[in-house]
Amino acid sequence: MNYNENSAIGVFDSGIGGLTAVKELIKLLPNENIIYLGDTARVPYGTRSPQTIQKYAAQNFRFLKSFNIKMIIAACGTVSSVLSTMPSYSDGDCLNGFFYTGVIRPAAQAAVSATKNKKIGVIGTDATVRSQSYKSLIQSILPGAEVYQKACPMFVPLVENGYTQRDCIPCVEIAKEYLTPLKEAGIDTLILGCTHYPIISDVIADIMGSGVKLISSGGEAGRYAKAVLAENELLSRRQEKGSITLYCTDSAELFCKNAEHFLDGITPMEIKTCTLDSE
Repeated sequence: MNYNENSAIGVFDSGIGGLTAVKELIKLLPNENIIYLGDTARVPYGTRSPQTIQKYAAQNFRFLKSFNIKMIIAACGTVSSVLSTMPSYSDGDCLNGFFYTGVIRPAAQAAVSATKNKKIGVIGTDATVRSQSYKSLIQSILPGAEVYQKACPMFVPLVENGYTQRDCIPCVEIAKEYLTPLKEAGIDTLILGCTHYPIISDVIADIMGSGVKLISSGGEAGRYAKAVLAENELLSRRQEKGSITLYCTDSAELFCKNAEHFLDGITPMEIKTCTLDSE
């Protein structure tokens, strides 16, 4: 083990959506150093095969491990769904030199705690919905739960291109098409199973109504990470604020503009472009 309590927390996603997890980490753990990797050159992952997603995830892990990370959060619903089917990737476990969590278990546990009528909705990428990862885990935690899932492939490009305002007609109309079947099913809890989706949570909330609790998968992953680090006595002991370093695999300028939106004005220490290995 090379890491210690003052080692950084690593977070990765296919794009900028994982910054919702970073935002939660900054709020909960302001003294932690955070290194974020957004694989913006290959976004979105949700339309890729499981084999391709596994390859991309392995490259992301190797990149972050080079910084002596103490924990890695796969803040990507697609990656988390694919890896959840592999016994070597278990939330909260120490994997090959770092602790790990995806977003599936934290969000599923939060949804089970929130639901009153046992009707839970899940929205995510095609890959996330195909994996059935949320449904199987929710029903194992809460037998008898009814889980309604809907792939929302247009949400990621809408968010990545700034179509996020609650009065944005394309966003609202697409959201209505996706969400109406879930509303009609009578769900009282909805998992935003892609970390991009909280950016349009106002649009989603307007359509679903006040009776539906929205669960941010990225936000729940941030809270879960804090619990894992605390349990293993790995919370930072530094007194000063931690640094936030962002890496992307495409345009740093475009990434910076979108990152400010996701982080609500929190300014990262650095934004850098990087190249991932092709092993």
